[in-house]
Amino acid sequence: MIQLVPRELKKLRNSDVLSQARSEHSIVRRIDTGRIALNVREQGQGPLIMFFHGITSNSAVFAPLMEGLSDRFRTIAVDQRGHGLSDKPDAGYEAADFAEDIAALIRTLDAGPAILVGHSLGCRNSVTAAALYPDLVRSVVGIDFTPYIETEVFDALESRVNAGDQVFADVDAVKAYLAGRYVNLPEAAIEIRAASGYRPVEGGLRPLASPAAMSQTAKGLRADLVPAFRDVSRPVLIMRGGESKLVSSDALAKTSRLRPDLPVVVVPGADHYVNEVAPELTLRAITNFIDA
Repeated sequence: MIQLVPRELKKLRNSDVLSQARSEHSIVRRIDTGRIALNVREQGQGPLIMFFHGITSNSAVFAPLMEGLSDRFRTIAVDQRGHGLSDKPDAGYEAADFAEDIAALIRTLDAGPAILVGHSLGCRNSVTAAALYPDLVRSVVGIDFTPYIETEVFDALESRVNAGDQVFADVDAVKAYLAGRYVNLPEAAIEIRAASGYRPVEGGLRPLASPAAMSQTAKGLRADLVPAFRDVSRPVLIMRGGESKLVSSDALAKTSRLRPDLPVVVVPGADHYVNEVAPELTLRAITNFIDA
């Protein structure tokens, strides 16, 4: 296990994160894979590296990482099904459904094998895709999601997810809600989420994520992930926030016993939202893993 030195943990200045998020080199488009249309953000040229967000989130949260990698890679961040500006089917929110979306997107792009970077839900989906479609995946960086997550943790997560389905009076109300829910996120990361994750409705703003899809997705997260982690043959880096309330130290230890060959990076002081709280350290871990 690699533990990053606590003194290295620092939040990017708000101006740094915002300047990265607003890169003029990034394009946003929808790609029809034949099974689903997915909204993506794309930047750079080179080997393909793809980013998959957590539940209720969207592709915009990866803008700082894309900026840091786009000089070497074709970076594509994806609004997963049910989220953001992607299609929101009535059903199909199990791990295999998301994994098949990933495979279909890589095939449509004709650019694999791809490096997959996934946070939380995106981690679950990326590892599953690598296990099911190893010919399409080069490697995986899985951020703060493992097997063995406790039932009470999923109970709390599901409650938080359902609580987010509400109408907010204005963007300031959205920011206040996000700041209370994600207490360790830098202000600029809150700005990114507020600007990218909501749509105007009568009476104010509402999340882009489909509430029905979020409910199904949250329930699907409880499915046993041991087979995917056990069977995945591609290189996988496991990252965990040292203060994560989703992945306990016990869950991480059990995962390491299941797969002692998989490297682990723990970021002290970071919570579940490692890539947003500590983007510089996340970027360093990714590049070190890719270059190893």
